[in-house]
Amino acid sequence: MTNHNHDEMEEQLIETVDEEGNVINFELIDIIEMDGKEYGLLLPKEENDDPEEEKEVVLMRLTKEGEEYIFEMIEDDEEFNKVVEFIDAMDEVEE
Repeated sequence: MTNHNHDEMEEQLIETVDEEGNVINFELIDIIEMDGKEYGLLLPKEENDDPEEEKEVVLMRLTKEGEEYIFEMIEDDEEFNKVVEFIDAMDEVEE
């Protein structure tokens, strides 16, 4: 997959379920590829969202099972930090 500018992507909503069975909706901001793996940058999406409210971006690993894509939490701190550093470096290049 290629990187897409947020303005070029139509809004893609992702529905996930946490450990307690709660459904959480996210907006997919971007997908990046690093070391042969794909990662999704997701923004929590709630029905009563305040557009002025600052939200924290969630980083999840993207795996493909059959025809479906599955978003998984990154349990390994080293892997998570490596992806964050990669994203930060990409942001610096774009500036």
